[in-house]
Amino acid sequence: MPVTARFRGMLQETAGGLPRQFWWLWVATLVNRLGAFVVTFLALYLTSSRGYSPTYAGLVASLFGLGSAIASIVAGVLTDRIGRRPTLLAAQLGTALFTAVLGFTDGQVAIAAVAFLVGFCNNATRPAISAIIADIVPAADRVRAYSLNFWAINLGFGLSSAVAGLIATHGYLTLFLLDALSTVLCAVVIFLRIPETKPDAPADGRADEPAVGLLTVFRDSRFMAVVGLTLLLALVMQQGSTTLAVDMGRQGITSSEYGLVIGLNGLLIVLLQIPLTRWVENRSRSAMLATASLFIGWGFGITALAGSSAWFYAFTVAVWTVGEILYTPTLMGLIAELSPTHARGRYQGVYGLSWSLASFLGPAVGGVLLERAGGGALWGACGICGTVAAVGYVVLGGRTGAAEGAGSGEVVAVAAPAAEAEKAPAGA
Repeated sequence: MPVTARFRGMLQETAGGLPRQFWWLWVATLVNRLGAFVVTFLALYLTSSRGYSPTYAGLVASLFGLGSAIASIVAGVLTDRIGRRPTLLAAQLGTALFTAVLGFTDGQVAIAAVAFLVGFCNNATRPAISAIIADIVPAADRVRAYSLNFWAINLGFGLSSAVAGLIATHGYLTLFLLDALSTVLCAVVIFLRIPETKPDAPADGRADEPAVGLLTVFRDSRFMAVVGLTLLLALVMQQGSTTLAVDMGRQGITSSEYGLVIGLNGLLIVLLQIPLTRWVENRSRSAMLATASLFIGWGFGITALAGSSAWFYAFTVAVWTVGEILYTPTLMGLIAELSPTHARGRYQGVYGLSWSLASFLGPAVGGVLLERAGGGALWGACGICGTVAAVGYVVLGGRTGAAEGAGSGEVVAVAAPAAEAEKAPAGA
């Protein structure tokens, strides 16, 4: 009974008191992620099914990332100008359309062009979703809301990855069509249940605060150092959805085995994100970021030893997933503390671009390195990047106060929207 009571208390504390519209958005996100097959299997599809080289697969993934980077800026403007709902619906319908088209597309140039459009529309949903949550959820509850939305993304990712591997054995076209269908269903839920939430006028009373331009953000050396270290680790983490699939395919790992292995990432995040986040809250930020960097870097680094063992690949995924879980909440607090109150949007935008840039550069660099130097060189480079990032965070911690414990709930709340956006490149 005590265990049951504690569980009920934790459930009520985590999920209670949120608006009904948020739960409809949560359901839409989960439905979309349950059918999000294409991004996870795109590299494997291009190399194993279509016979293209790892370099070309990396190029396509990079164009997907380029589309995502452009969308984060364009969709952010449209979300504020024409509204959250029309921007989100247009992005979802565009994602569904181009995902289905990609399944029928032939030819290297055509595939690359459609993949760019899929990446653009797919990422264009994120600013609108984050804005809707901020609009309808009271400030005191936003941390929980963003965490639950992030949880839905990873729950859907874990289940879809496992199932997609089995579906792929009967043909990849089915994956593309089911992905498109799930996105349409998500759009239907939004259309029927989520009203426009864009405020008619600023409601925070801060219109008189001094303006801060993007150049001000780029001149903030402490903040840009964090962005640079984030980019370094993001380049490593991008290999999980691109070159890892190619390397496993080369070693004889089947598509169903790959789906189960990569699905472990989402499953572990669902199970461990909340308890581990509570564990790291009051610990040294620099120590946590350094530890997480080593887990991420060398989690990928030991992939070089996996050979043809799906079990060993699963072990490596578990290692870097623990690093990802430790990294996300700790970095969220640090980014928020380095961001001036009146410029949090711009600071979060520049921080988010580090992930978009990684999604553009990471697959291409990883693909070239895998093809020309081999898996040992690629995974060894990931380990080195993780080590460099760990040292960087230790040095930075002494200069910015990152070594102190976690900040207030308000600070974490501001950073929470970034966490949902950074689960590259998946999402509704």
